[in-house]
Amino acid sequence: MPPLLFDSLRLDGLTLENRIVVAPMCQYSARDGEASDWHMMHLGQLALSGAGLLTLEATAISPEARITDWDLGLYSDGCERALARVLGAIREYAPIPVCIQIAHAGRKASSEAPWRGGAQIAPDAPQGWRTEAPSAVPHAEGEIPPHALDAADLKRIRDGFVATARRAMRLGIDAVELHGAHGYLLHQFLSPIANRRSDSYGGSLENRMRFPLEVFEAVRDVVPAGKPVWMRVSATDWVEGGWDIEETVALAEALKARGAPAIHVSSGGVSPKQRITLGPGYQVPYAERIKAETGLVTIAVGLITEARQAETILQEGKADAIALARAMLYDPRWPWHAAAELGAQVQAPAQYWRCQPREQKDLFKAASFGQR
Repeated sequence: MPPLLFDSLRLDGLTLENRIVVAPMCQYSARDGEASDWHMMHLGQLALSGAGLLTLEATAISPEARITDWDLGLYSDGCERALARVLGAIREYAPIPVCIQIAHAGRKASSEAPWRGGAQIAPDAPQGWRTEAPSAVPHAEGEIPPHALDAADLKRIRDGFVATARRAMRLGIDAVELHGAHGYLLHQFLSPIANRRSDSYGGSLENRMRFPLEVFEAVRDVVPAGKPVWMRVSATDWVEGGWDIEETVALAEALKARGAPAIHVSSGGVSPKQRITLGPGYQVPYAERIKAETGLVTIAVGLITEARQAETILQEGKADAIALARAMLYDPRWPWHAAAELGAQVQAPAQYWRCQPREQKDLFKAASFGQR
């Protein structure tokens, strides 16, 4: 029996070769939403990592849905052509399934890149625009309040998620993750910190879940059967009176009832007042509870950096898959090294086989990697 980390995992009609997921990581390197040569290099190396699934960074449904003016989008023919070029190279040289994370930043849009401070850019400034959100409540003190979405806006945004999902399917993408975490638009609807509405989309838990569930249903309807659709969630806001784990369990049950085969469990992001208790695997208990109470395939993420740590989480039944972000940036061959440590095998291109340590000649297994 291989280590659980290198056991296969089925998500709807998609089977992952192992349970290592490359988490979505914004690169702030697109031009007008279009993937650039940076994405070719960045995603190319991650596609060769040996992970079971590669997730594209948060991909905006419209220009105003981007976090920054440099975010990846899939809302125009130009965006579609640019991403097709990157995905074409991945398909030719790396047999890894690809998931897209479809996103709308809501009131956290129109921001600077994080290495330039990440502050909000005013609507009348270059590379800025008016943000939109469930309510006219800014994310942080001193920011310009967002436009509060009306019924026509909600339809426009639902349609935007659907249009982006359709483009993703034309590109042959294998799975869809809706971004319902980290304080972005769908999370803003869920959290009473950001959602102060008095209509059917605010107030009670049922009402706050309504729009994210409508978006999920609309996207699920246009994604072919067998291709999985799930959501990334923040299990808690880490703020008293905010979204919490009990509400997340209820959302997970509702998503499961609508056909979600999995849930990706993160936390935080909706308020600068959050107080997060950091530590190795600090979000795993939330994944564990959701898995235990709903039976959904659960993807854990957050300060999981070591192979044996990841394996123990799976062996103890706390999650079904492990998502890596910063650890994968630091070590794009993390799955290779994990396989070597745990006594497993991983796919790697024949062009790289000669790098195997002499004592681990069975580390790599053959796969079609565009050999010439």
